Amino acid sequence: MKELIEILGLTKAYDERHIAVNNISLILPRGKIIGLLGPNGSGKTTLIKMMNGLLAPTEGSIRIDGQPVGVETKAKVAYLPDRTYLSGNKKVSEILNFFCDFYEDFSRERAIGMLQSLGIEPGARMNTLSKGTKEKVQLILVMSRNADLYILDEPIAGVDPAARDYILRTILSNYNPNSTVLISTHLIGDVEQVLDEVIFMRYGQLVLYTSVDNIRRQHGKSVDAYFREVFRC
Repeated sequence: MKELIEILGLTKAYDERHIAVNNISLILPRGKIIGLLGPNGSGKTTLIKMMNGLLAPTEGSIRIDGQPVGVETKAKVAYLPDRTYLSGNKKVSEILNFFCDFYEDFSRERAIGMLQSLGIEPGARMNTLSKGTKEKVQLILVMSRNADLYILDEPIAGVDPAARDYILRTILSNYNPNSTVLISTHLIGDVEQVLDEVIFMRYGQLVLYTSVDNIRRQHGKSVDAYFREVFRC
């Protein structure tokens, strides 16, 4: 099956005046890195949470690899939230052990290799690490899985510019080519180099879904420049 994600008539309304996602339909293929782009309040995180089963749709449906979002799809999705969730005094190695036990597709060897590349000691305790380093550890945990879908919510927002290129290389070199990576970000200029396709959202609605090549060919602009034109920012 070439299609990985099928979203049909998806709506999330908290009440009549607060509709976070409004009647979105999308079919996303395998083997692509896709940018989920839009201003604050456009519904990106709400969409991501519904894809992860953390929020239930008001209307419509999401299927991942042909299955409705649920227990089965959680095993297929590796999710990096936009907030740091690792805390306490556990060692990094202890968290790796937990992920090995919890996810059958988790590669400890891959995780150790990425930790070494970033100079993060497996014996370090989480409460001794900076916020940026904790976020790097979270990304390593996600990218060490052999998932069908990687959902990364602001993966480079909390790290210094010098680490962003490494993180993007990590994403490119560690995901399965038959998988899809969905990246939600405000730093479009930094991630544009790795994107195959983009989704533009505004006010909970789908504005555009197209390839990066189409934007460059049809509009003669970078994704960042075209985004700024569409959203006047």
